[in-house]
Amino acid sequence: MTTVRLSITKCEAASGGPAVLHLAGPLVMSTTADCQQRLRSEEAPAVVLDFREVPFIDSSGLGAMISVFLHFKKTGRKIVLTALNEKCHALIKMSNVESLFPTFDSIESARKSLT
Repeated sequence: MTTVRLSITKCEAASGGPAVLHLAGPLVMSTTADCQQRLRSEEAPAVVLDFREVPFIDSSGLGAMISVFLHFKKTGRKIVLTALNEKCHALIKMSNVESLFPTFDSIESARKSLT
């Protein structure tokens, strides 16, 4: 059986700007614990999550994202999403949590919204 992996790579923030975290792989039950731990450990005041290489999110992945959002909110930080494919965007919209996650088409537009 193949192990599903989700990698998260950080692109350094430019002069106090938001950090960009590139996610690659599915955000599913087997990847949520590591994902939550990594995102909660991010110390930047604002974070752009790049979903360009995330093929899909399941309900546990969505729950993990909501948990991360609440963690960021409690600590006064912001988190936005970019480059969601149709499946991922539809799940967020259908789950009625799109107001929690501002979404943008590009990393540049997401960065601008946070500065």
